Amino acid sequence: MKHLLSIADLSADEITQILDTAVSMHEVQDRQVKKLPTLRGRTIINFFFEDSTRTRASFEIAGKWMSADTINLTGKGTSVSKGESLRDTVLTIDAMGVDMMIIRHPASGAPAQIADWTDCSIVNAGDGTHEHPSQALLDAYTLRRALGDLRGRHVAIVGDLTHSRVLRSNLLCLRALGAQVTLVAPPTLMPSGVAAWAAADGFETSYDLDAVLPTVDAVMMLRVQRERMSGGYFPTAREYAVTYGLTARRLGLLQDHAVIAHPGPMNRGLEISADAADAARSLVLDQVSAGVAVRMSILYHLLAGEGDA
Repeated sequence: MKHLLSIADLSADEITQILDTAVSMHEVQDRQVKKLPTLRGRTIINFFFEDSTRTRASFEIAGKWMSADTINLTGKGTSVSKGESLRDTVLTIDAMGVDMMIIRHPASGAPAQIADWTDCSIVNAGDGTHEHPSQALLDAYTLRRALGDLRGRHVAIVGDLTHSRVLRSNLLCLRALGAQVTLVAPPTLMPSGVAAWAAADGFETSYDLDAVLPTVDAVMMLRVQRERMSGGYFPTAREYAVTYGLTARRLGLLQDHAVIAHPGPMNRGLEISADAADAARSLVLDQVSAGVAVRMSILYHLLAGEGDA
């Protein structure tokens, strides 16, 4: 495996292998000295054309804890802002002999295009509304730690599904691991063509959150991406929160063992209430912690592999 561009490129066995390796990587976080020699001498570029806190920081920490030389670049701080093409910029970086570029870009498909242009490994850290594979892997890792084997577990993904790159990656990952998935959103925020997609890939859809919640083992709330919205997808923020938000009242609809996830950043009071975000069953901070371990595992499998274990 040279690149991580899409969850669709991974088999169920490969997903499981990444998650299993992450268990060992997670132990590093509890050490006083958080350092492994695995990627000593390797150079990783974190190249982010969009804002990020969790993904960028966790990839940087993952690289440094594995002894790689990590460098952070943003679109505003490179020659792209002077008019240089994306192709010329990444070819310039690739010519410096780097081993990996971790790319976040507002255009869907940009990391895959960069992988065709360059010789180094490419990791998709989120491309437009397409995919965010490392997020799906860390979400699956977190759910697996909380619930055990995900085969047969019921996960609801709720919120702004139209604009979410997390949705596609999570749906592919959870289905590959044998989970039952239900998508819940208002009609205006359901992806176009979702009925045919659901029929082909074997998941369910619903517009009724209250009906779905009592049946789930996990509910994943997705952020309302107002920065990507150009029209009126719902009348008011209050109406959305009342109809599709995970409110204090809706916590009572969940089964006792059911857990709450959110990939972040959260809009408290919109898709998720403070009561839900801070509840004992919330996995929000567990997801952040898992992000470092899973991304360490991704770097290991792409740059070291079993031969250097």
